[in-house]
Amino acid sequence: MGTEIEVPPFFLCPISLQIMRDPVTISTGITYDRDNIERWIFSGEKNSCPVTKLPLTDTDLTPNHTLSRLIQSWCTLNASHGVELIPTPKPPVDKSRISRHISQASNSPHMQLTCLAELRRIASGSASNRRILESSGAVDFIAALVLSGSSSFSYEEEVEPRKWIDEEALSVLHQLQISESNFQKVVMRENGAFIEALTRILRRRNNYESQAFALDLMNSTLHVAHPPELISMKAELFIELVQILRDHISSKATKTVLKMLIHLCSLGRNRVKAVEAGGVGTVIDLLLDCSDKRICEMMLVVLDQLCGCAEGRAELLKHGAGMAVVSKKILRISHLGSEMAVRILHNVSTYSATATVVQEMVQLGVVAKLSSLLQIDCEVKTKDKARKIIKMHARAWSNSPCAPKYLVASFQS
Repeated sequence: MGTEIEVPPFFLCPISLQIMRDPVTISTGITYDRDNIERWIFSGEKNSCPVTKLPLTDTDLTPNHTLSRLIQSWCTLNASHGVELIPTPKPPVDKSRISRHISQASNSPHMQLTCLAELRRIASGSASNRRILESSGAVDFIAALVLSGSSSFSYEEEVEPRKWIDEEALSVLHQLQISESNFQKVVMRENGAFIEALTRILRRRNNYESQAFALDLMNSTLHVAHPPELISMKAELFIELVQILRDHISSKATKTVLKMLIHLCSLGRNRVKAVEAGGVGTVIDLLLDCSDKRICEMMLVVLDQLCGCAEGRAELLKHGAGMAVVSKKILRISHLGSEMAVRILHNVSTYSATATVVQEMVQLGVVAKLSSLLQIDCEVKTKDKARKIIKMHARAWSNSPCAPKYLVASFQS
């Protein structure tokens, strides 16, 4: 749009200060662009008018047709000056229509599938439709369907209609992009039963789409859950996450699982659950052939967390390639990768360094790698840990032909 064209100020949304494409009026009498005011209201955190600061008596949005026609006419008149034409806004779905679909969804799986398909079609229509669905009870209805599957069937007993319902329900939930406040309510339903339901769906090895939706929703769940809920996560979840890593469904799925493990294993009790699920051995196996820099970094972060407990260090040392793959990643990936690898070696050196382990470290070239690290520009804390490792075991390495003599001698007390 040319700079010489002055836009009438009442055409501008008070929130975005851009020309309104779909002007609507709220209970305080102020008009906003629909998309902006819906995001303001349905975020769940703001219940007041952005301009007047007065509380909203309701969240109904009334289309301002007169202003919409004025804006469209002005845009048409000034189109030759580069002003974008604004089409007539498509009205969002009516709440009563959503309520009618939900009420018609009886206990019949066929009716539930029909309702979910219609909700998915409505959600795909616009962001406004998705917000109206969220505020009209659709989220509670869908969550209840997912939970009913967990209470009605065991994994072995699941039948096809149940799987179809779960897949459709997760698809709609994923599409809705629920606000954090509402998603938190879903997570807290029936003492965390929603998490158990998602864990059940993650077991479906032959249904990638359901598994992918469940994985994304589980990732979102962990980020709205409070520490007490995170600590109480059941061992079954860790088993499924580690299995997804083994299956290597896709790079996206691998990254999502690693993010989840990093988040979960920041709490000490969860580290043992991840170790018992086979997390250490799986990550080491994947590291051996991994060429993706970001995934390697994330794997080393997970391994560092798991080696923060005795069980994790024991699994690392038990794995034939454990120490070798960790030391190999030093100076091979990034500063973060080197930092994580040195942290892992430091944990092993400090808490699990038997005579056999100390000799294995020098035979695998760990000492030579640490020596190289001290010669280059890297993080100070990483160099400090490398020095501590060498200083701790300098005496044991002093007679080894594999250890740099000058370096080991300089650290002997």
